[in-house]
Amino acid sequence: MNAVIACGGTGGHLFPGIAVAEVLRDRGHEVMLLVSEKEIDALALSGRTNFQIERLPTVGLPSPFSPAFFGFTRRFLESLSLCRSLYRKFKPHVVLGMGGFTSTAPVLAGRIRGIATFIHESNAVPGKANRLTARMVNAVMLGFKECARFFPKVDTEVTGTPVRTELVHLNRAVARQKLGLREDVPTLLVMGGSQGASGINQALIRSLPFLQGVQLQVIHLSGPRDERLVADNYRRENVPAYIAAFYHRMEEVYSAADLVVARAGAASLAEFAAFSLPGILIPFPYATDDHQTRNAEIYAGAEAAVLLKESEISGELLARKIRELIENPQLMQQMATNCSRLAPKDAAGRVVNTMEKYTTHEPRV
Repeated sequence: MNAVIACGGTGGHLFPGIAVAEVLRDRGHEVMLLVSEKEIDALALSGRTNFQIERLPTVGLPSPFSPAFFGFTRRFLESLSLCRSLYRKFKPHVVLGMGGFTSTAPVLAGRIRGIATFIHESNAVPGKANRLTARMVNAVMLGFKECARFFPKVDTEVTGTPVRTELVHLNRAVARQKLGLREDVPTLLVMGGSQGASGINQALIRSLPFLQGVQLQVIHLSGPRDERLVADNYRRENVPAYIAAFYHRMEEVYSAADLVVARAGAASLAEFAAFSLPGILIPFPYATDDHQTRNAEIYAGAEAAVLLKESEISGELLARKIRELIENPQLMQQMATNCSRLAPKDAAGRVVNTMEKYTTHEPRV
């Protein structure tokens, strides 16, 4: 079949969408990816020639009373018109939206065309776009079962959140060698998602003086804005670390780490679970409907992670939590086991199974 996946705008939409596209391709289907004009989309897709990639106008929903609402309406209609034009040539049998208003127009264009349409919601609490788009789809696929209650009038299926095929486990010692780290020292991964996170960077900087004497090395992915500041502080506190704004081979840093300090975006959590990485989760406090806190609560409730609110974190508190875990390997191992149970096996395959189940492969005109 010909499948369209609308997945642009954030890493949390894009990377799971790529994972589904890879499974579709492996099963012999044709795939068109619809992404946004943002730089993150271009970076993540550079070098990928196995999919047809089309860019749509970036669409974010402002307040209905904001002057920006007229610009939103114009870009949305441009996106809808472009999708309908692309579909006339590609003749899709199915459209999957991965969330955000970048995926609403593609799903609506599919509905107008009379083909099977779906959305995937990775978070425990759905965003505004998916709540709206759910009214026009055959089924909603979910990362967390706790999200089903938000979609009472549509079929739902818990698939988990897809993880890219290149994220495979590597030998831990080899992964640490590639990063210039020692093979025999407990390793902490600090990251803030695809754009970095200044709140997490500042919290780690404040914690460094309280981590003196702890046998520890750090991989810190800071985002571009704070890279120099972060590096200067590790150097001053004499804490061994690999520091970078980004790292494109995430399977290496995941394989090298014993513990992660991170936000609680659903795509990142799925990747932590795939690598059995226990975490200290610091949800982004301004996420819509505080959905990152809801995500983190599920992991904390399963004793796979520790939840800390950014507003309550001091350097001493964060250092104490890191120390408690690093110095208790048995506890970390149990948390790692619990974390691995939160990753449904073959989430991308489950998504594709659902798409195939609802779709007839008769060509569309």
